[in-house]
Parts: sequence; structure tokens; C-alpha cells
Amino acid sequence: MSRTALRICPLCEATCGLSVTVEDAAADGPHGEGGGRITAARGDRDDVFSKGFLCPKGAAFGQLDSDPDRLTRPLVRRDGRLREASWDEAFAAVQAGLRQVIEEHGADSVAVVLGNPNVHTVAGALYPPVLLSTLRTRNFYTASTVDQMPKHVSSGLLYGDPLAIPVPDLDRTDHLVVIGANPMDSNGSLCTAPDFPGRLRALRRRGGRLTVIDPRRTRTARIADRHLAIRPGTDALLLFAMVRVLFDEGLVDPGEPAGRISGVAEVERLAADFAPEAVATACEVPAEEIRGLARELAAAGRAAVYGRVGSSTVEFGTLTSWLVDVLNILTGNFDRPGGIMFPLSATGAAPRPPKPGRGFALGRWHSRVSGHPEAKSELPLAALAEEIDTPGQGPGHPGAPAGPVRAVLAIAANPVLSAPDGARLDRALADVFMVSVDPYLNETSRHADVVLPPPPPSRSAHHDFAFNALAVRNQVRYTRPVLPLADGRPDECEIHARLILCAGGQDGADPALVDAMVIDTALGKAAGDPHSPVHGRHPADLARELTGRTGAERRLDMMLRLGPYGDGFGAQPGGLTLAGLLEHPHGIDLGPLTPRVPGVLRTRSGAVELCPEPLVAEAARLRAGLAARPGGLLLVGRRHLRSNNSWMHNVPALTGGSNRCTVQVHPDDAARLGLTDGGLALLAGDGGELEVPVEITDTVRPGVVSMPHGWGHDRPGTRMAVAAADPGANVNQLHDGARLDVLSGTAVLNALPVRLAPAPEEPAARPAGPA
Repeated sequence: MSRTALRICPLCEATCGLSVTVEDAAADGPHGEGGGRITAARGDRDDVFSKGFLCPKGAAFGQLDSDPDRLTRPLVRRDGRLREASWDEAFAAVQAGLRQVIEEHGADSVAVVLGNPNVHTVAGALYPPVLLSTLRTRNFYTASTVDQMPKHVSSGLLYGDPLAIPVPDLDRTDHLVVIGANPMDSNGSLCTAPDFPGRLRALRRRGGRLTVIDPRRTRTARIADRHLAIRPGTDALLLFAMVRVLFDEGLVDPGEPAGRISGVAEVERLAADFAPEAVATACEVPAEEIRGLARELAAAGRAAVYGRVGSSTVEFGTLTSWLVDVLNILTGNFDRPGGIMFPLSATGAAPRPPKPGRGFALGRWHSRVSGHPEAKSELPLAALAEEIDTPGQGPGHPGAPAGPVRAVLAIAANPVLSAPDGARLDRALADVFMVSVDPYLNETSRHADVVLPPPPPSRSAHHDFAFNALAVRNQVRYTRPVLPLADGRPDECEIHARLILCAGGQDGADPALVDAMVIDTALGKAAGDPHSPVHGRHPADLARELTGRTGAERRLDMMLRLGPYGDGFGAQPGGLTLAGLLEHPHGIDLGPLTPRVPGVLRTRSGAVELCPEPLVAEAARLRAGLAARPGGLLLVGRRHLRSNNSWMHNVPALTGGSNRCTVQVHPDDAARLGLTDGGLALLAGDGGELEVPVEITDTVRPGVVSMPHGWGHDRPGTRMAVAAADPGANVNQLHDGARLDVLSGTAVLNALPVRLAPAPEEPAARPAGPA
């Protein structure tokens, strides 16, 4: 019997609403899952945010959900081989392995690695913080340091909160400047905007301008009014030159927030050495183009500068991320409609009277081997391999762990493909006790001693805790599972809760205790807060008012009720609750973004600290290297519409076509190097070399080559048949882990120097000798 159900798509940051066709079944469905399967997916026209938009990833939701290569039972390593086990056996093995490592070597001997998919699930949002507080390890790594950590660091330094990330107010801006981003393919990143392509077209239709700064003529660049094909890695120089123009020509006007901004004069002094003429050669952008863009930005009624991965994963990624906001602030486009604004999530903290905060600190501890400073409590993912395979206590960096990593908890993470020098990490993981929470036996989880597979997304509830804090319109949506779990199979939240209990040596305790503990702690804090609507009330009484079928739903109810739109447990009648949200299956629109300064600020001064000292030092380093710009080829990445890192290459509908692992080369470079379209080339970097097919195209500028991220599915011992049939090459193997953005520890995956040459021809087979 068929029926229709609603589901929020978890496959990229756009968070589109889906209407899925479900084929119910009395018995268990294919591959040991609960009864039923999804046979089709289309956009939900009534969704308050996405309004029916659907991309190819969402259309393939059913294929991904029922992928026959997804694991359905835990795997435990016995006699050197991974074998199916019961859930109790698996968690017993987890606890035994973890506790032995912790008791013999201490908490810092355990590394926790979180992958990108964590921010796409309820469990991945709610439970890892509890796991980290239970383990108390300083060896914490995430995909952020191969992606967006520079934006967290710059926001922390500017606003006092690394999670206070302003987004472009897309639907009201007159001029959008996009640097290092391709939202026509990515659907947006650190800017949650269903139908980002439609929003860009709407900008053009209402007479607005779109400027794209990118070394590739991306799909986004093709629809732009202006495309500056900048030399990779020089983004900070170009943006600094624009800042200089604003000061030189009297175009600085921060507008209403000016009284809450300190450090403007210091920024002017920093920009003095970056005149357009001084940076034009390095950027390979004419000085007049830079001046013109600065003037257009200042003249626009409402404008926004938006930068992402291409301008983040470079040597000066934090400086570039900072300059993006500096330009928005100096032109009066900060915290105002049509500029950049801070979303207000329904599960975020309720507004309260502004006051100075604790500020943001970097380098509170360091990695053991290379002494990398932590950022937002994280160490660089590029350092994980050396933290495992380098013996001894290290040279004594401040606050560093005492010894090597001896156990790894990898949760929805595939760092063998996503981290630099995956070959080294691949070898290192063979020598640690490892637990992987992953639906696939992939390039990383194949090393695990225990694999705990979560159920498919159709069998999980969904709310976007992370992405609603980055949304271009305030709204709230929640969908319950659309298909049942198989008998005896735990949901993803229970898997996480039991993992937390194992980390604390309490396997066998009721997993519901984890949620109860979190609720008790949060309600106790709220009851003691004089600004809270429940101040003075008893936490136990409040807990009894919570609704929900599961502990995770009760936590969501609590967060909604204490949040900025909540009912305050009765203090604000008509406010948000889980029960009220469930009455609106297509979501609740909470309105456009509104100004939030000064309430959003957590700096020690209570103001936007426009010129923090760490960035002053980085500006000096940028200035010192201005004259030394080496030639040669530079590598940049690229996004595909039908892909998202390494975790969708096993879905047939999302393979082939333009989603190919090739090295793109400009025709002039191809002719100079003797390369042919479709032929093989050797691409070499600091970390190794790859043999890859050549794609000759003028969409990359001369001197630049481009490869996509997330490929390299050719290792033995994995169970991803579709991906293995077209494995591609792991571009991150070209990186040896040494090139990092100093402040954030983010790997320099763009503007990476490389060498390219035709692959040597295979020697002709010798004729067979006489019989």
C-alpha cells in the first residue's frame, strides 16, 4: 500500500522539504530494515522554507535510503576479521576497548573525529557534546578544519562567539559579492537557503547585481554580472585592497551599528600597504577592476559579501573570512536588511539584555607533535595521523596530550579521504582501537574494531539544529520517522547514548539516562537564570511538562520552549512547543531576519572588535609575502551538484554525467604540457602523486587545475560496490598535512602548488614466446 509522507532532506545544507512516496510492507523491508521503502521523492510545495524546490540529491533520497550496501547489523573484529554481532556484543566490545585504553593511557589517548554528516542529523547534533564532556579528551577533530573553521575563528574574534556567523540576506540584497563559493552547485554553505539558484535569479530579476570572484567560471559565475578570475589564494590581498579604496575615497560608513564597533582606525592603518596597484600583479586582477568593485559595493543600497570554501581553505583563510565581514561592516551592510544578518534559530538562546561576554580565545592547548593551537576546542584534522603514529611525549607544547592517540571514535567521518595525506592516516588507523559509527564499510571504517551502523534517514526524526542558525529566513520544521525500525534495531540517538555510557564505563545502564541527565542539567541552569522565563521554578516540575516519544524529542521540546519563540513553559502563551510544531507538518515561518546587535555580541568589550590582535599579526605576514608570489600550477577544488563529499558516491542516480573525478586544465596549459582531453596525467603535490583523467576546459583560468574532493574508493576491504566501480582519485593525497592556515589549523586545500605531466604510457605487451 502506498502513502505520502513528509521529510526534511538531510543531504546538503539547503534543508529542503520533501514529499516522499512510501510503499508499506507488513514484513521487514529489503536488507533487514523495517517494513516498507521509499519509492519516490519530490519537493514539498507547502514547505514554508523550500516551497517545493528539489535538487538531484533530494530526488535520489529513496536510492540512498535503501542502498543495499548500507550495514544493518554491528560488526565486531574477531581474529582479525569484522563479523556481524548483536548490539549488546558490540557495545560490550566498545566499552572494553575504550576503558582499557583510558585506564592505561589516560583520556587524551582517545581521539574523537566528527564528520560532516553529523550536522545533518538529530543525533549528530545532540549527543557528541555529551560524549566529549564524558571523555574529557583534548584530541578532538572534525571536518571543520578541512572546511569552515576560518569563519568560526574570525567570528569568534569579531563578535566573541565562534557560532555567531552572519549570513547574506539574499532575498533583500541589491548586490551580492560571492568569493570562493559556487552555490548554483553546492546549494549554499554556511548560508542555509533552499533554492539558492532561484534566489540568485530573483536578485537579477529585481535589478540587483551579482559579482563572483573565483578562478573557475563556475555555474554561479556564468550567471553573474561580473566575474573576476582571481589567482587562487590571493583573496585576502584583493579584499584588503578594496578596504583601502573605501578609506582612500571616503566611502567608509558603518551606519547605525557604528557606536558598537571598535578598531576602525586600526583597520585603516593595516590596509595602507595594500593599494590596488600593489596587489594587482599577485591577484592577476587589474587595479581598476578592484577599485570599481569597491565603489559598487559602497554605492549599492543594500549589499552583501559572501565567502566560502574556496576562500576559506587557503593559507590566509581566517584573514580572508575576517575581511569579508570587515567589508560588510565598513560599507554599512552589517546587521541590516539586505546586508549580512544573524539568524535567530528556534532552538537557540533567547535574547537577553546585552552585556560584555567572555570573548574568544585561541591556543588554550596545543597538539603534541607539531604544537598546533586548538581553535574552538578542535585540533587540525591534518594532525591526526602524526598524533597516532609518532611515539613519545613530544617536545612539550603547552597543554599538549602526554602521549600518542591509542583509540579513535569516528562518528560519521571518513578522514582517510577527507584529511590530508590519507595514506599515512590509513596506515596509522591500523594500530589503534577504533569505533566507527557509520552506515558503510568505507575507507576509514574498514579499520574499526567495532562498527555501529545507524538506520537510514527515513527511519530517523529530523530537525536542523545547526542549519537553522544559518538560515536566510527564520523558520522551524520537524519531521518524525516515515518508516519503522526493524525489530531490535536501535535508532541513531540510542546508538549515541549507549556510546556515551560506554565511554563512562556504564554500558548496561538505560540509554534514556543520558537524555534525562541533559534535561535535568539544562532545566536547572534555566531555573537559576534571572533572565529565564522559568526562573525560580523547580526543574523536576518543568521536566514533567515535556512531551515527546523519545528522549531526543523531549530535549527538542525543552529547547523550543526555552528558545526565543518558545512558550517559556507557560510564561508566553501561544509560544512554540513540540506539540504545536507537530500541528504544522510543513513548518512554521518565523519571519525575515532582524537586527540582533548588540545582543548577539559576546566580546569582552561588548562591541564588535574589528581589529583583533591575532589578525593584525596575520596581516603583517600577508604583507611580508606580497612580493614573493611563486609561479607554477595551483590546484583548486570543485563542487558537483550531485555529490556531497565522500558519502554519496554509492548512489547510482548521483554518479556519472558531470559528476566525474577528472583534473580540469585550461587549453593553453594542456598544450604547453602535452596533455590530451581524456588522456591520463600525473598530478603531484607535497604529499604524493595521482594518475587522473584530463578534462580540457576554459572554465578554469590558465595556471589553475581543478579536482573534486571525496574520491578514492579503491581500497580493499570496503563494501561500497557502486563507488568502487568508479573509484576516482583522492585529491587530498596531494597534501602532506604541513600547509595550514595558521590561526584556524585549516588545511590549505585550495591554491596548493602542484605539478602536472602526461602519464607515462604503459609498455607494450611483449609477444608470447614459443610454447
